[in-house]
Amino acid sequence: METFRQSEFELLFEQLGTPCPQFVQENISRSAKHVLRGLHYQQTQPQAKLIRVISGSIFDVAVDLRQDSKTYGHWVSQVLSAQNKLQMYIPAGFAHGFYTLSDFADVLYKCTDYYAPHDQKIISWNDPHLKVDWPIEAGISPILSEQDSLALNGEF
Repeated sequence: METFRQSEFELLFEQLGTPCPQFVQENISRSAKHVLRGLHYQQTQPQAKLIRVISGSIFDVAVDLRQDSKTYGHWVSQVLSAQNKLQMYIPAGFAHGFYTLSDFADVLYKCTDYYAPHDQKIISWNDPHLKVDWPIEAGISPILSEQDSLALNGEF
């Protein structure tokens, strides 16, 4: 299965009338069921990302943080899985997060800038302003990393 072809990506962005991003880094993360990661973003070195799942499934979320955008503060979501083979492009200036739906999920993501840990910011997954409708079952608390559990509301 071919999962990425630069020439096709360039054609898509040409049709959209916007410059095509160039990816410089690729990462894989593995998460267990009920793990919720995010909502992460880089403040001064924003990264566009191309997300896909190579095993398992996730509920993927992107939040527009571009203050001059008409969709500022709005979020979009998509279930991504190894089975449906969908990918989600997240432009620079968006926060990203996901919730693991399967027993485990391996998420592969290409980035347009290098990870800068000192520049990473996190918005709380349950920020009352964003009201992301996570598919978390009643009685289940999402599993958060220490850094995600310390995220603040309204800090974007």
